[in-house]
Amino acid sequence: MPKYPDKIDLYDDRGNLVEREVPIEAISPLWNPAIKKMANIAKRCAVVNLEGLEKALGAGGVGGERCIIPGREIKLPILDNVDAITDALEKYIQVKPKDDTEVTKIQEGKQLLVKIPTLRVESSVEYTTAFTVTAAALCQALVDIFKLDLWDADMIHAGVWGRYPQSVNPLGAFVDTLLSVPQMNEGMGYALRNIVCADIAIITRKNALNAAALSSILEQTAMFEMGDAIGAFERLHLLGLAFQGLNANNLVYDIVRENGKTGTVGTVVANTVKRAIDDGVIRPLEKAGEYTVYTTDDMPKWNAYACAGMLSSVMVQCGSARAMQHSPSTMLYFTDIIERETSLPGPDFGKINMTAIEMSFFSHSIYGGGNPAVFHGNHIVTRHSKGFAIPCIAAGVALDAGSVYYTPEKISGATGEVLSEVPELREPIKYVTEAAVRIKSEI
Repeated sequence: MPKYPDKIDLYDDRGNLVEREVPIEAISPLWNPAIKKMANIAKRCAVVNLEGLEKALGAGGVGGERCIIPGREIKLPILDNVDAITDALEKYIQVKPKDDTEVTKIQEGKQLLVKIPTLRVESSVEYTTAFTVTAAALCQALVDIFKLDLWDADMIHAGVWGRYPQSVNPLGAFVDTLLSVPQMNEGMGYALRNIVCADIAIITRKNALNAAALSSILEQTAMFEMGDAIGAFERLHLLGLAFQGLNANNLVYDIVRENGKTGTVGTVVANTVKRAIDDGVIRPLEKAGEYTVYTTDDMPKWNAYACAGMLSSVMVQCGSARAMQHSPSTMLYFTDIIERETSLPGPDFGKINMTAIEMSFFSHSIYGGGNPAVFHGNHIVTRHSKGFAIPCIAAGVALDAGSVYYTPEKISGATGEVLSEVPELREPIKYVTEAAVRIKSEI
């Protein structure tokens, strides 16, 4: 028997119905096989930038920007030997013959996508194994293939590992993973929240609905990991993942379509409130002059509708301008207007308000430290909203048409481009929905 009575209709990213009456637990990170696979991929995958490594070693540049060591240049034909490097990596990383080790050439071998075997992940306590194993194996492969002596091996190590361990993270490394090292996380359970929106947008190839979905999946899975989705709060996060992240009942798609040509934040609010009334989520409580005060018997579901409306408003605003900078201000004013329209709490019970104000300040106001593409759920100003803000920002970044100097492509680099080759990450709505349909009868 399912724990919760909620059932949802699942749609694809084009607004086509896939399946009706799916138990909400079928999209739970605890049940859904596709979401479990995404978490497994995040732990197993490493990206190797061979092109960047060859250029850096040839210039004597290791350990990050502006770190050049004259006289220590090592010119190696790395790209010409990509097949030998690929074979060596597989040999060193593999635990047993025909396990699930994968080393895939991307862009004609300029980059490699490495998936370490599940056996290595299962025997580990931390999730850093993908980085450490791949980096160590790459050093060994380069030393062996090019017959390097101990006088050059140090430069190989510095090129592959970056400035680590002198730096907390592997600064300037040419091996990268989707997950940052634990020391960079805000606290327990934050690993999946520490992925910048630039990566999410590029991995999903700038499909806004899939970017929001991937971000929501990562954020809400983190809620289960950090203990936020326990007891009375589990259904809150499941409903948020369903309606905001996975477009349950086609809610986000319908609202965006209705407002796509001439809509504003105000009209999106009106459509969200109307849909909530029509679906029986909220109802009028009393009249105060011309003002209607609304109430609800299901606050978690109202939060899910409000968050879906907020995502829709960001998509309408950023889509019309083809610019990501509207993300925080749209989140702020959608929240402000819908609270005044209904007298009910806005998305994430008001936490969006301060999150959006601080993000505006940090991203492109007085401080101007970075555009929305660099934000993530681990950031000091956006971590306060537990799973509901970052999907909106990711969608806004995906809709940007090059309006910022530091583009998502530049920020993400090889990491996002290579990981976009992983189908489950590139099209999360498709795979999570298909998995939910498969396990529907098991719930």
